[in-house]
Amino acid sequence: MQKDKNRIYIFDTTLRDGEQSPGASMNIEEKLIIAKQLENLGVDIIEAGFPIASEGDFQAVRRIAREIKKCQIAALARANKTDIDRAWQAIKNAAQPRIHTFISSSDIHLKYQLKKTRRQVLEEAITAVTHARSYTDNVEFSAMDATRTDKDYLVDMVSAVIAAGARTVNVPDTVGYALPEEYGSLIAYLFANVKNVADTIISVHCHNDLGVAVANSLAAVTKGARQVECTINGIGERAGNTALEEIVMALNTRKDLFGLHTKIKTEQIFKSSRLLTQVTGIPVQPNKAIVGANAFAHESGIHQDGLIKEKSTYEIMTPQSVGITDTHIVMGKHSGRNAIAQHYKKMGYSLTEDQLNKITAKVKDLADKKKDIYDEDLEAILYEEVYRGEDKYALVYLNVVSGNVAIPSATMEMQVDKEIIRDAGFGNGPVDATFAAIRNITKTNYPLLKYAVNAITGGSDALGEVNVQLKYDGYSVMGRGAHPDVIVASAKAYINALNRLEFLKENVKKVKVE
Repeated sequence: MQKDKNRIYIFDTTLRDGEQSPGASMNIEEKLIIAKQLENLGVDIIEAGFPIASEGDFQAVRRIAREIKKCQIAALARANKTDIDRAWQAIKNAAQPRIHTFISSSDIHLKYQLKKTRRQVLEEAITAVTHARSYTDNVEFSAMDATRTDKDYLVDMVSAVIAAGARTVNVPDTVGYALPEEYGSLIAYLFANVKNVADTIISVHCHNDLGVAVANSLAAVTKGARQVECTINGIGERAGNTALEEIVMALNTRKDLFGLHTKIKTEQIFKSSRLLTQVTGIPVQPNKAIVGANAFAHESGIHQDGLIKEKSTYEIMTPQSVGITDTHIVMGKHSGRNAIAQHYKKMGYSLTEDQLNKITAKVKDLADKKKDIYDEDLEAILYEEVYRGEDKYALVYLNVVSGNVAIPSATMEMQVDKEIIRDAGFGNGPVDATFAAIRNITKTNYPLLKYAVNAITGGSDALGEVNVQLKYDGYSVMGRGAHPDVIVASAKAYINALNRLEFLKENVKKVKVE
């Protein structure tokens, strides 16, 4: 089935399972931005979404399928005709479409969720794969909750769907229950007992509930699995999924042990991580492997001494290998449009004339406020001015009065649809007052779950990055804002979260899957 037995296919589900991470909802434009970066990263398959879930998801998958040419585009579908038909409508114009259909296989799911017998579920799995094959020969099947499924029944199911035409069969650890040794043993058991296993590619999809998703995936590939399903930064349902950057760099760094390789352009890893953080507003913990702020930081004197003498003493991979370079200060208020365009091109971004005009003005405006402009500042400006789509709410003007003898107050103007509205708010501090003013203008009052401030770069004049999480009807969204003034950044983050909620309310998921 697979020509190169040592190649691991990377199936990225950031836009599907990753988006199920609380607060990670994205609009169509944002999903397309992420999909294009995944294409640049070199993933083999992009799971673009779950088309039956909502009209918004359907439209996002369809647009990604039309515009991404170098990756297979997969759409998720439950094992029924309606889902599969909808999935195909979304991806039929893709250069390389894939239908990914699934059904539960564990007795606990069959008894309490599906309320069906093993025979009924097996027949539905076969029927689903057969129907999907009527559209394309690129069909993937997943046995949901496979790690809690009776092994012999799992063998029967895998054998049957391969016979029905599944080119890829996924063995997911849906609830993050398995440990590496037993997960590896399960994959080995399938290879030993599924007689037609050579006719398919065995895939693995691990959740991180016990913190071993990457370890489980590595255990599986040593036993013959050749597709790993993962997400950027490991985002996803509950504790998340196998982190793409970790699985790829583990295989890349320890080729001596695994003897396996991927087609990922590792120099694009950090950029992909940073872009997802900007789009979703979900920050990466500083000690996160590969892409965390401290991943290549060395404070210990012994470590620093060793690094000065020989990098390999304390670095098993270079920062440059994942796209982290020393931050260079090159932009300022005297930089011209061409210089700015060239620098963005060097960073990997191609800008249209309209985009360049917007960004140039913002770069010069920022240069008037802070002395040094860093690449991270430029990425923040790019997201603020280019990546965000049409919003219902926009900040026009903000003035805040605060201090130890003043009652914190905020006066502001916002654009609500096409109307400019002015109001004020009071609070316990400048941020609280600003949020009060926004609530007065928008006539909203969603619970605030999280408020976090980070400096994008060093220095007291650093560009402040604020993340705000709001709750709505059982869902939550993350909003992000960046500005040299942290109060303004806070306002922009709150407004961004409101805009995400507006999108969410129009495209609430009707179906949710783990």
